[in-house]
Amino acid sequence: MNVQTNHSADATTVEEALAADNQQVVDSESATRVAMSNTLLTPRFYTTDFDEMDAIDVSPVREDWDTLIGQMKADPNRGHFKKNEDWDHIDWDGMDPALKREFIDFLISSCTAEFSGCVLYKEMKRRGSNEDITTLFQLMARDEARHAGFINDALREAGIAVNLGFLTQKKKYTYFRPKFIYYATYLSEKIGYARYITIFRHLEAHPEHRFHPIFKWFKEWCNDEFSHGEAFALLMKTDPKLTSGRNVWWIKFFLTAVYGTMYVRDHQRPAFHKALGVDPDWYAQSVFEKTSEISKQVFPITLDIDHPRWMPTLKRLQKANADLALAEKKTGLSRLLGKASGSLRAAAAFVSLYTIPVKRHDVPTQTRLEPAY
Repeated sequence: MNVQTNHSADATTVEEALAADNQQVVDSESATRVAMSNTLLTPRFYTTDFDEMDAIDVSPVREDWDTLIGQMKADPNRGHFKKNEDWDHIDWDGMDPALKREFIDFLISSCTAEFSGCVLYKEMKRRGSNEDITTLFQLMARDEARHAGFINDALREAGIAVNLGFLTQKKKYTYFRPKFIYYATYLSEKIGYARYITIFRHLEAHPEHRFHPIFKWFKEWCNDEFSHGEAFALLMKTDPKLTSGRNVWWIKFFLTAVYGTMYVRDHQRPAFHKALGVDPDWYAQSVFEKTSEISKQVFPITLDIDHPRWMPTLKRLQKANADLALAEKKTGLSRLLGKASGSLRAAAAFVSLYTIPVKRHDVPTQTRLEPAY
């Protein structure tokens, strides 16, 4: 097998990773068009008040901060995210068409999400002057660029790839206040860990369902996600107001939105989950359980995912979104009525989820966790 000498997996900075050979795209129109779409369910690009983030003082969490930064600088995953002798040949032409379509959608969505983090973190590093903050975001941007490049490697075998440079320039950016960035990104990184490790452990026990080699890389991948989540937990720990008072309502909102979005998105890929040998409801609940347990490190609440209204309401939310997608394909009055009905039912389902009473607990003094699943 040919080994590339300039690969994002071997880069030590985000700039090197983005300039690597495997990031260069030849024909990417179809995948990039999907990545460019902006809906409630597609990954978004974010911008924020970088000056406010640059002013963060990590003194209250200095010991844990220095330990985490030291681990990230040691870079245990350098060189990992590229093909090697464990990369099996995939017959893309012979793959079931529904599975191929859904798996490519999964890869494009994952690539866009990883690169979204890279863009945000790289911009924070570029604009900041606070050495603690710029060091962290340089390291996280490096990791996310590696992940995005690795997914693009996998997509190239199917004859497509996402033009990451084009996305940087052309994709719409959403402004979030820093505290919303903390809540959303912390949950994104931690739920990413829970998703990847759940799939990895399942395929460890059932290797006959590993229909693509990329899943072999998920353990180290999710450990990157875990450490990024740890960083945002520490950032929130620097200011107690972020996780108390009225902000707890915002935490509940983001927990509900992230869990609900994941459930709906995963149920759009039935062939993908069937090929993995995974029931989407079981998978969702397993991920929610892990994420809820982990988030106790910094959030004073968790959602009651065992509440009798929880799963039936998620199913109503999913059905409303499926009907919305069908309405989009219609024309005239039926399209307008279908969209209105779907939107109202989706909103009602979200409100029902949001009004389920939460579980409260004391946040531990010691924040830092290590991957344990």
